[in-house]
Amino acid sequence: MTVSFKDKVAIVTGAGGGLGKAYALELAKRGAKVVVNDLGGARDGTGTSDAAAQVVEEIKSAGGEAMANGGSVTEYEQMVEMVAKAKEAFGGVHILINNAGILRDKSFAKMDMPDFNLVLQVHVMGSANCTKAVWDTMRDQAYGRILMTTSSTGLYGNFGQANYGAAKLGLAGFTKTLHLEGAKYNVR
Repeated sequence: MTVSFKDKVAIVTGAGGGLGKAYALELAKRGAKVVVNDLGGARDGTGTSDAAAQVVEEIKSAGGEAMANGGSVTEYEQMVEMVAKAKEAFGGVHILINNAGILRDKSFAKMDMPDFNLVLQVHVMGSANCTKAVWDTMRDQAYGRILMTTSSTGLYGNFGQANYGAAKLGLAGFTKTLHLEGAKYNVR
């Protein structure tokens, strides 16, 4: 049995490559209309590219529906605007995959605090910004599915990734609380 996402709208952050791209392509293959969000930066978050537009073209070439969004997950207003555009174009938002992330790997002794902070901003606050931007919509429509991309680094640690580990375990706690608060509204 194939799971269908026909008539569902999905937002995938960090969908210009890697795991995010795989999520976006698979959701589209299963019938979802997909908002492909990505700044198109390098793994450390620097630079920009048209990565989101390339994934949208790949989805459209396969017969799917998608739109690109280059908003920064660290900017709440940009995420509110992204959700509004998704609702205008596709009629709602049913799925959110918080996948955007960057790496600034260094041992903690050599790590600058701005690099520590930026990783937390993208992973934790980025996920909070996106989730808050869709939360009322999902509650009002009594349906929503939110996925957080996390890592074993949050549970077990990994040398040179104190910032990443802190962010990923923070997402686990955030997810568990949202599970409790969203259950009554069929937001899982």
